[in-house]
Amino acid sequence: MTLALNKTTLKRQRDQAKLYRKFLPSLELKRQQLQAAWRKSQTELAALEAEVERVKADLETLYPLIGGSTIDVAEMKHWVRIVELTHETENVVGTSVPVLGELRLEVQPYSRLIMPFWVDSLVAALQQMVRLRVQVQVARQRTEVLAAALRRVTQRVNLFDKVLIPQAEDNIRRIVIFLSDQERAAVVRSKIAKSR
Repeated sequence: MTLALNKTTLKRQRDQAKLYRKFLPSLELKRQQLQAAWRKSQTELAALEAEVERVKADLETLYPLIGGSTIDVAEMKHWVRIVELTHETENVVGTSVPVLGELRLEVQPYSRLIMPFWVDSLVAALQQMVRLRVQVQVARQRTEVLAAALRRVTQRVNLFDKVLIPQAEDNIRRIVIFLSDQERAAVVRSKIAKSR
């Protein structure tokens, strides 16, 4: 696109540069806030994943007991199930991110007289593991959404800072040089015409 070298274009370019400079600080602030939220989300995700590993380690102590018992391991998967799971959204710096709403678990009834004493600990650990896995899944989604929003805002900041503002300043400089050259040429022409 060719640039019209006149006063109207000069005013338009100055207005655009002023507007870009006006929006850049707010975009930069939004980027910083999103970055802080993303880091916090990553920290929460890491803490949840560490908790999952801790619960797994606790469950490993029960493996010899499970292996030595007559309990059907395939049936254990059905002891704890999710009855209700709701997701909500939260607005973080203009970005809708998922939040875990309500999570209700149901424990399959079992006879406490027939089952070994450690089954209660196993069921409690299974409940905790299911709850943690759901929380990890939501935290992962939250982190991914924040990362995508951060990427978009960073691209906009870079567009304004590295492309639009320098381009507008360059256009202003070119137009000012052209107009001053034209003005000087007009003065020289008028002096030449006056001397003749």
